Amino acid sequence: MIMLRDNSLNEKLTSAEMGKLWATYMGNSMSIRVLTYYLLHTKDKEIKKVLNHALNLSETMVKRSKKIFIQDNFPVPLGFGEQDVNLGAPKLFEDEFYLYYLKYAGKAGLSLYSIAIPMVIRQDVRDFFSFCLNSTEKLLIEVNNILNMKGLLMKPSIIPNPEKVKIIRSNDYLNGFFGGVRNLHALEIAHLNDNIESDVTSKGLLIAFSQVAKNEKVKNFFIRGRDLTHKHIEKCSQKLSKDHLPSPSLLDHLVSTSSYAPFSDRLMLFHKIDMFAMKIRSYANSISVNGRRDLAAMYSRFILDVGLYVEDAMSIMIENDWMERPPEAADRNDLT
Repeated sequence: MIMLRDNSLNEKLTSAEMGKLWATYMGNSMSIRVLTYYLLHTKDKEIKKVLNHALNLSETMVKRSKKIFIQDNFPVPLGFGEQDVNLGAPKLFEDEFYLYYLKYAGKAGLSLYSIAIPMVIRQDVRDFFSFCLNSTEKLLIEVNNILNMKGLLMKPSIIPNPEKVKIIRSNDYLNGFFGGVRNLHALEIAHLNDNIESDVTSKGLLIAFSQVAKNEKVKNFFIRGRDLTHKHIEKCSQKLSKDHLPSPSLLDHLVSTSSYAPFSDRLMLFHKIDMFAMKIRSYANSISVNGRRDLAAMYSRFILDVGLYVEDAMSIMIENDWMERPPEAADRNDLT
């Protein structure tokens, strides 16, 4: 029997493979610290089980990506360590919040891994991202099942089945500001719901982070993010309300009044950069399936808001020497 040799390790990592592996390592090294703290303060058995599942998954992803880095003589990123978490800090969230958090973070993971798969070439890297994608999908199914079992699942609105197939015959279908504005279609409703669901979790985190941040500039930054996120929730909810459709509810009540920081300011700021980057992708996806001018304008404004916010977060990270540089192209001018 002839064994075919795997030549993947003889291939250099491409820029796409480097970038996606780096982002995966950074995100999951942060998740390990966050989930370890969450587990210490969880009493609910089902929630504790799924948190353990998520933690084991993040640890596996960090271990496997680190192995690829070492094999390719690629410097292992610093990421986040024990110095970034205070396991002695009091409880900051109610148990139910952790389920919404896992769904929120899991959606970001799905976005990263699904985009990576068509970009990566090397067999070992492709296998790794297939594992990441499939494992995250299973985790999210488990989270949804527990949310549903506990009556906590924020289900998208129910709308009537169409009576027949209809053809769009006028540009009035695109109206959003003037003239007859049609009701929202199913994809528009789905994305409004999804954005609100993510934003109410994001707002809960921002409330908590603003309570415990030590650096005054970082604290004020989180307060600004909280208010910006609330504005986005209100605007999306208003679009649903006009069609007499419900919106996912706020999670503010699931944040405790503790002011003791379980995480370093560096970790919390990186966390919000990572998750606000997901908002940009989510809002852009919403535009792509939208058919009304008012919604396109609203999401475009949201992307601008978030882009400026992330840029300011990066400035704070750079000021404090908290930001690791991702892999980058050679500076040919410097070399010559």
